[in-house]
Amino acid sequence: MKHDYLDALFGLSGQTAIVVGGTGVLGGALADGLAAAGAFVVVAGRNAERGEARVSAIREAGGDGCFLAVDAVERKSIENLLSKTLDTRDRADILVNCAGVNSSIPYEEIPDDDWDRVLNTNLKSTHIGCQIFGSHMATAGGGAILNIGSVSADKPLSKVFAYSASKAAVVNYTQNVAREFATKDVRVNVLCPGFFPAEQNRKILSPERISQIMGQTPMDRFGNPDELIGAAILLCSRNAGSFITGTSIYVDGGFTGMRI
Repeated sequence: MKHDYLDALFGLSGQTAIVVGGTGVLGGALADGLAAAGAFVVVAGRNAERGEARVSAIREAGGDGCFLAVDAVERKSIENLLSKTLDTRDRADILVNCAGVNSSIPYEEIPDDDWDRVLNTNLKSTHIGCQIFGSHMATAGGGAILNIGSVSADKPLSKVFAYSASKAAVVNYTQNVAREFATKDVRVNVLCPGFFPAEQNRKILSPERISQIMGQTPMDRFGNPDELIGAAILLCSRNAGSFITGTSIYVDGGFTGMRI
């Protein structure tokens, strides 16, 4: 009885979820979680080898999905992703916008092309995904969009200026798009992770920097990627999340911000 109740509340059976950036560490964990909750998961990204490996892992765990190649900052590519998803599954119920990059160039030295690269990947890709998939969902019976923000969206950090600006914009953008689609049964929310062992963090953080971050995180550790799944399922579920839109959920271990 309890299992049936939880499945009715949080289950995603029969739905199709598209995870843009599903070939990455955090996107991959979200893809795994959505599949475990019953969704057919389209793992979308640029790296076919990693995408197919993620799909194989999902199937080995008892779920189902497929890999589709996409360039998240190219409108035609996202349009093609929607078209292929509909050809394959005839529906697109959930979109997770998880494409992202970071940069740790000192503020005075940030070149325009690096700033543009971060803003395009983190913000423009979110906009294109929301616009294309959200417009489809609005005419196809509704759906849920989950954007990925960051703990740095509203807390001061040093050395990640473009990244923090892009994620703050994602939070604001999500609120506005949620309002736009609110009467069309399309919910749009944002999940803001704290510090996780994602690729961009491994590339830009020194052991000393990691120690500093731990000192500002009350739980005194990085998050595990699968610790994002519960909040993601809540925000994507039709029943448990039915009256939640324009909301930000922070999964950050209580991170307080830092200026070092």
